[in-house]
Amino acid sequence: MSDQAFPNALPQVTALSIYKTMTRIEACDQRIQQLLAAGALQFQYYPCGGQEAIPASIAPLLNTDDQVVTTYRGVHDIVAKGTPMVEIIAEMMGKVNGTSKGKGGAMHLSDPNAGIMVTTGIVGAGLPIANGLALAAQLKGTGRVVVVNFGEGASNIGSFNESINMAALWDLPVVFLCQNNAYAEYTSFAESTRSKSIAGRAAGYGLAGETVDGTDPDAIHGAAKIAIDRARSGKGPTLLECNAYRLQGHSFGSEEDHMDQEELAAARANPPIAKFRAALIERGDATAADLDAIEAAAKAEVEEAVEQSMAADMPGEDELYRDVFADTADIPYVGTAAAKAEPDLSGRAIQNITMCQAITEALDLALEKDPDVFLLGEDIADPAGGVTKATVGLSTKHGVDRVRATPISEQAIIGAAIGASLSGMKPVPEIMINDFTMVCMDQIANHAAKLRYMSGGRTSVPITIRTVTAGNIGNFAAQHSQSLEAFFTHTPGMKVVAPSTAADAKGLLLAAIADPDPVMVIEPMRCYYVPAEVPEGYYEIPLGKAAVRREGKDVTLISYGWAAVEAAAAAEALAADGIDAEVIDLRSLVPLDFATCLASVEKTGRAVIAHAAVEFGGFGAELAAKLSEELHGKLKAPIKRVGGTYTPVPFTPSLESLHFLTSDRIKDVAQGIAG
Repeated sequence: MSDQAFPNALPQVTALSIYKTMTRIEACDQRIQQLLAAGALQFQYYPCGGQEAIPASIAPLLNTDDQVVTTYRGVHDIVAKGTPMVEIIAEMMGKVNGTSKGKGGAMHLSDPNAGIMVTTGIVGAGLPIANGLALAAQLKGTGRVVVVNFGEGASNIGSFNESINMAALWDLPVVFLCQNNAYAEYTSFAESTRSKSIAGRAAGYGLAGETVDGTDPDAIHGAAKIAIDRARSGKGPTLLECNAYRLQGHSFGSEEDHMDQEELAAARANPPIAKFRAALIERGDATAADLDAIEAAAKAEVEEAVEQSMAADMPGEDELYRDVFADTADIPYVGTAAAKAEPDLSGRAIQNITMCQAITEALDLALEKDPDVFLLGEDIADPAGGVTKATVGLSTKHGVDRVRATPISEQAIIGAAIGASLSGMKPVPEIMINDFTMVCMDQIANHAAKLRYMSGGRTSVPITIRTVTAGNIGNFAAQHSQSLEAFFTHTPGMKVVAPSTAADAKGLLLAAIADPDPVMVIEPMRCYYVPAEVPEGYYEIPLGKAAVRREGKDVTLISYGWAAVEAAAAAEALAADGIDAEVIDLRSLVPLDFATCLASVEKTGRAVIAHAAVEFGGFGAELAAKLSEELHGKLKAPIKRVGGTYTPVPFTPSLESLHFLTSDRIKDVAQGIAG
């Protein structure tokens, strides 16, 4: 806790500015609830009554380009930061003139013009992203400050602890603003933690902490000024807790029986706006008539916004698929992408290196080519150079700011990458093993994949997540051996790449880093240390372009990742038996080169789809279903799949060999339908 004294009273112009913002917040909040009560709007809404003074008192300290991350209970933060009222109301009505063209709604407003970068509906999820925004400001030297808002309930989940630790470690210019309204949904503060305050936890992480009355603009402004000045001057983050009792239940229309009725009545009898109004009159900053005029203007502004929004159009059908990716043609089955040409590598010098070395080379080239590219992940800096040695030498060459070792904090790693990408950088985070992506699934699936769409295309997340599958290399067992690509192909907005060769690993990684959308690159450790021919220099293998590894006429083998190596071996074995197999290496699952698969299977009339992942519910099931739909009546045999057994990956070699596919299993299945 700080013992620094705060100013006793705000300057008059600042005080009136704060009051004006508080009344605008209240007018907006109340009008939304009126529209909900009348049935003119229909959605889950989380009122901000009682918390109006917090963002209003901080707003005068922020520049337009300072950035804010807020939560589903955040309309007050958004109004205070300067988002036009009509855009806020229109978004809640689902209209095209809303902040996100109606695609985000009340829980997902985005306005990068005003610095509102993310409004998240996931408790605590904004903190890691705020770190990334702050990291970008630090690396670029912009002088920006980031304020991330959250409730006291968020302080009990992992992302809070990961984020404040990382911010303190890196001296990030971020203010963690806990708006403690005494209840985390339906649970009181006393029932959820033994902590007497949230800010008191700051000391354990080595950052400044302060608790103030969240209904007192003088106290809030004073504490926030110290925190923002600290961040802007490079002295690191602050955990600022503003206590402001919530004046309603958790959401609009919800019960209030769980709340302390005496405390609730007392808070309602002396709400922040009424209290501050009386103080302004008492100290001579304004007359009652002056404040009446401010309140009337706020109500008029909101009413005009309501009228304009009601008259606006709903988004048309053409908006449904827009903003999933930068290019709608990358959506599976929706559009036909323009033919993607392979790079002309003729005449290139060829080197004999491993896939791991090819990945290192790709990262080195990307760092050299674009100053906005940086890497972050556990143990990636020298001397470790990464657990797999894929980043060895890169921090020595490019510096530890751009090849940045992190704590073991997967949510914080991906969140920081997301935030930095929202500020125009191109982060390449590493999640050591594919299994560990489940630890940060919220950041990947609910934020990286969705922010472009939820913002109506106003923000984008060009991150490249590198991760390794360690399956079928011996004794890694159930939590280090999985291939989880089906989770991510089932997540609209996320691209998924799975190379099988060293040359492709290099070219696909470079293409992913250059891509405007989030891409997960799944690298097979089973192929990592096998020498192969790789062209020198920079080149990109286009995402969504399959490779026909072997042409054939009798059966099509479709695969990706290390399973593609097994498919190629199966094809050679089949050839010895007189069966001519065509082998397709997908390389990219999203975007998907379905046209190449369709043409091949239409030609051969038979298909076997092979992947390392569990066969049940795997990506092969999707591909098999779609091929069957398109080729109904033309197939010579049912489409077959070969994948992992429906078991966790066993440790013992005698069982592990039964779990994973092999070239012999692929061959046997192919013979069964081609014989």
